[in-house]
Amino acid sequence: MTQRTNPCHPESVRVAASHQAVARQIARELAAIAATGMVLPGSITTRRTRCGRDNCACHADPPRLHGPYWQWTRKIAARTVCRWLSPAQREDYQAWIDNDRRLRDLLGQLEELGAAAFDADPRWQREPAPARQRNRQTST
Repeated sequence: MTQRTNPCHPESVRVAASHQAVARQIARELAAIAATGMVLPGSITTRRTRCGRDNCACHADPPRLHGPYWQWTRKIAARTVCRWLSPAQREDYQAWIDNDRRLRDLLGQLEELGAAAFDADPRWQREPAPARQRNRQTST
């Protein structure tokens, strides 16, 4: 039985020192996000609305809309979920949403580093035909 190496530290693949340094920096940022413990997907938007009263200023020309109100929105199982937020909630949850966006950006950077290391693997330079195919060609 062959022993598998840790997939997070593949010793058989040589990774450029610059890529390792970038990966370490990304790991520090990920640890900082994890230390906060909070990540919230979605977005917060500002809304201004009209009410149902006909004589309200929100129906005037030009209208003076009610608000601002803040709304958190995200997709869950292909359905849009929305919640109205208080000003204090908006401040608190915006940091969590920023964490989510940064986390997704860092993951994309790690994927790019992995793809670059994959493409730079010198084993891709080997001759593509296996030895047994060459042997078959020479024996006939």
